[in-house]
This record gives sequence, C-alpha cells and structure tokens, in this order.
Amino acid sequence: MKFSLKKICISTALAIMLFTSGVFAQSTVYTVKPGDSLWKIAVKYEIGISELIAANPQIKNPSLIYPGQKITVPQIDDIKALEKEVIRLVNVERANRGLQALKANWELSRVARYKSQDMANKGYFSHTSPTYGSPFRMMEDFGIKFSAAGENIAYGQKTPQEVMNGWMNSPGHRANILSAAYNEIGVGLATDKNGRKYWTQMFIKSLK
Repeated sequence: MKFSLKKICISTALAIMLFTSGVFAQSTVYTVKPGDSLWKIAVKYEIGISELIAANPQIKNPSLIYPGQKITVPQIDDIKALEKEVIRLVNVERANRGLQALKANWELSRVARYKSQDMANKGYFSHTSPTYGSPFRMMEDFGIKFSAAGENIAYGQKTPQEVMNGWMNSPGHRANILSAAYNEIGVGLATDKNGRKYWTQMFIKSLK
C-alpha cells in the first residue's frame, strides 16, 4: 500500500452554512401525501432539509407543501450502501470483542459525507477543514448533540473492507472503532474527480 495514495488519520476528543454542491448525482420524485412535511420526507430518505430545498427551487416557503406536490429527492443509494457496509464491519469487530454495537446515525453519516466531500473537493487531508473547522465544531454546527466524539479519516482505499483493514491495523484508529465511550456512528464517502475515495468515520456518545 503506497503511503502517498492511501492515508489514514485519527482524531479523538471528549467534548463538551451547510454546503450541498457535489454530493448528490441522482434524484427521484416524491409525491407529497397528507401530513407530510419537508422534515418527514428528509427523514424518510435520510437526507438533510437543506438538500431538499436546494433540489426544489420551486418551493418558495419550505414550511408549506401540499398533497400532490412533486418533490425532487436527491438519491445516493450506492454510496449509502458502501457507508453502511463500513458500519457493519465496525460492529463485527466490536462483537468479536464482546462490545456493544454502535447505532447507525444517518444524520451523523450526512455530516461525515460532507467532510469527505470537502476533502475531495479541496484536495486536503486533515481533521481540520478549511470549510467547517474541527470535526467537533462541524458536528455541533450541523446540530449533532454529543458528550464525547471522535473521527477517523482515510483516502485511497477502494472498498469498505480495505479501509477497515487500514484502520484496524492502526492502533489509534482501532481505539476509536473499539471504544466503549461511543454509542453511535456515522460514515461518509466521497470520490474526487480522479476517482480517489475519501472516507470519514464519526463516532459520538449521543445525548438523546
């Protein structure tokens, strides 16, 4: 594995604007039903309200949608499948050591996906983003509530298994993956213009 092409990095801490371009490539059309709101639709498809608003400029007031109205919903099911496989592999490693499984948090995965996309778009590899700041500040700015948090990042690995192998072979990254301090996880994947993949794992102890 060439170090220049495949790197991993870790950040842990006990703790305490949104940009939408380049994340979504496909979309579907949803017909609004009685009782729907943009928030309910966002939760149904595990995306952010800001993404729905950006994809539907015809909606003048996001608080007012009507039954029968057509809503364009950005879709990234192929990316989500790879992210969920990383989460599955994390929980396999934890189960093998008698640790509690981490709950998948789609909102946290959304944040992690933005972090990966930011690295891919701007060509950097660091826990500190020129766009969002530290991972902990970023989580807070996206409305994630936590009492402890950590982040693993990597790039160049082509598959969930490959990136997990890299993280598990690094003591610091493995410590995050196997930490009993966390109870939820989000994973985000993005690909740059050259086809290189950027991976982000975010871990939290949720305050919910």
